[in-house]
Amino acid sequence: MTEPTDQAPPALAPTLASEARAALGKRNLVLIGLMGAGKSAIGRMTAQALGIPFVDSDHEIERVSRMSITDLFAAYGEAEFRALETRVIKRLLRSGPRVVSTGGGAYINDNTRKHIKRGGLTVWLKADLDVLWERVNKRDTRPLLKTENPRQTLENLMNARYPVYAEADLTVMSRDVKKETMVEEVLTAITATRKP
Repeated sequence: MTEPTDQAPPALAPTLASEARAALGKRNLVLIGLMGAGKSAIGRMTAQALGIPFVDSDHEIERVSRMSITDLFAAYGEAEFRALETRVIKRLLRSGPRVVSTGGGAYINDNTRKHIKRGGLTVWLKADLDVLWERVNKRDTRPLLKTENPRQTLENLMNARYPVYAEADLTVMSRDVKKETMVEEVLTAITATRKP
């Protein structure tokens, strides 16, 4: 017999999930961070624990454009991609609550960041360079890492983006632990935002 999918993962205390859900209210939970931080995997599991929908903004962009992110970058360039990303994220945040995983550059765009701040509670999944590199260097699907020295490019992105990511409402360290542990830490952080 299979377990119903709308329940919290068994390792999580149901009270923590329900407290986090109450603290979130009608707001969207928006995960930000660099590629490889775990936004999609942790976002999907967090949404499951909270009992609300999950959406990955990159997948939604690919769906509406009928092109891969890599192809969009190649055909139209980063500026056009960011404009499309802003429109998609703005639309996704109109209804909630839901968990929204964003692409690594979404929060860096001033216009997109304004919509994200207005439309939800932001959680920065922050990770060290070694952790990110270990996760992203196995696949050749990251347009921004198609450079001569991709690890250096990743470090440059960290240096440029981390000060902006630091504007997020909450920060949770993404590291090599069980995903359930990460979800629990995200839920705990959300719960801490609840006003007495």
